Amino acid sequence: LAPKVEVYSIDEAFLDLTGLRDLEKFGHECRETIDQWVGMPVCVGIGPTKTLAKVANYGAKKYPATNGVVDVTNQERRRKLMAIMPVREVWGVGSRINKKLNSLGITTALQLSELDTKLIKRKFSSVLERTLMELKGYPCIGLKEQPTTKKQIVVSRTFSRKITDLNSMNEAISDYTSRACEKLRKEDQYCKMVSVFMRTNYFRKQDKQYHGSMSYKLHSPTNDTRDILRATKMLSEEVFRKNINFIKAGVMLSDFYDEGVYQGDLFRAMSSRSGSKELMLTVDKINSSGIGKITFAAQGIKKTWSMKRFLQSPRYLTNWEEIPIVK
Repeated sequence: LAPKVEVYSIDEAFLDLTGLRDLEKFGHECRETIDQWVGMPVCVGIGPTKTLAKVANYGAKKYPATNGVVDVTNQERRRKLMAIMPVREVWGVGSRINKKLNSLGITTALQLSELDTKLIKRKFSSVLERTLMELKGYPCIGLKEQPTTKKQIVVSRTFSRKITDLNSMNEAISDYTSRACEKLRKEDQYCKMVSVFMRTNYFRKQDKQYHGSMSYKLHSPTNDTRDILRATKMLSEEVFRKNINFIKAGVMLSDFYDEGVYQGDLFRAMSSRSGSKELMLTVDKINSSGIGKITFAAQGIKKTWSMKRFLQSPRYLTNWEEIPIVK
């Protein structure tokens, strides 16, 4: 629908409409297309900045007469909407900032937009100053077509039963490590820091309580599951304690690098497995094909500790076998 799109969240996106003339008509076309393709009602807010687009979206949601589309590129229309919009509804204004603004007599988005930027920066922060500039119509937050690279990846689960033996814990940690490595490769990143943590159930006061964690710095960045599995197994054996009822564990990968940008140690040769990249790509391709799964032996087979999923919601939109049948 638009040449530039930023997927902001699971249910929200920003579109660059530069060059389009009838913006409100385009907004209605978006609503109709999404309703036809997905069957999901949406609201469209149009403005010269991201914050003003969110202001318009508030109007589209709040007032049914708009038919789900509001365009505030017109300054007079923008002021009328902001005059009846509570300041707490402005993008970036949380409950604490709202209370402080209210104490200064600022209760609407319009009143906020008329304040001096220097005053806001002095009394609040540069973040709210940027919001104020956006409300005035000056773009300060650019469109990000590519999502920012993650700074860390965490995979953790609550067990279906208490774990008291090291073998089961190693299986669980290895399973979480494999999932984390898949996510790491999807980001096209290599990690150098690996962490493992495990804990007991805080609510069982009769149990001996324990929360342990440990990190390990790899010699060189990698996204090969085999290398990271070796590290997490070593860590889990260090963190694990006997006679403890563990209820949750997890793996965290951090300190990410792009391929080929890491400067190695002068006194240590860069170590990498032959064919590592090709092998991991093949494993990921097979695992995402739907034909079957390739797992490492360390992940276990029966996985009796695995999280219970008896009440899992059906995957109506992603699994052919679970599409509801109407008779």
